Amino acid sequence: MTKTSEQLDGTLVYLASEDIRAAASLLFQAYQDDPVFQHIFQHEKEGYEQRLRASIREELMMFWQNEQPMFGIFTENTLQGVVCLTRPGEHFGGDRVWHWRLKMLLTAGFLSTKQMLEKERIISAAVPAKSYHMVVFLAVHPRYQQHGRGDLLVRAVQEELRLHPESQGVAVFTTRPEYERFFSARGYQLVAEIDKEKVRGQLLYLDREALTEAGEYEHWTDEIL
Repeated sequence: MTKTSEQLDGTLVYLASEDIRAAASLLFQAYQDDPVFQHIFQHEKEGYEQRLRASIREELMMFWQNEQPMFGIFTENTLQGVVCLTRPGEHFGGDRVWHWRLKMLLTAGFLSTKQMLEKERIISAAVPAKSYHMVVFLAVHPRYQQHGRGDLLVRAVQEELRLHPESQGVAVFTTRPEYERFFSARGYQLVAEIDKEKVRGQLLYLDREALTEAGEYEHWTDEIL
């Protein structure tokens, strides 16, 4: 774990390979009821949990191997929250690296892999920029929600954007109204309502030019994270 800052009785770090198991477990808890993932990994069929777990694990391994930013909040050895995002033009959408596709085929199956890629194609086509960061995962353990952990993770994303001037902004796809409200309260603008091929949700975007304003919000709501 590489330390970045301390706040709210927790330490914000860049996640390392030894943190992947804990991060995968936390993300599985957060996303197992997500309607889009339920569709992609066929929750009505036996083995849904195994397919989702395998997908999350492969995603995190790809993030780590390609040095994509993954941040976590720890108190001692307890992971309280995590956020993962892609840098501009790197491994999101139709240009998935071949070894990721192979591993996904072996662990999640052909249909789930195909639907995962289609989901990303639909989302990336709606982003109003060519060079941007994409928040792929963001979750806070239920025990630590409503205590500012989500805000700390969002600030880590904004700092990542500041460090990469080639990025025009940050996009995030939400599938629940409470998550749309969470990001909207932090400066993200709704740019598309997506309802295609059972991929339903809201695409929000924080433009680089609005970054300073977003960073100055003093009364962010804490209703979920």
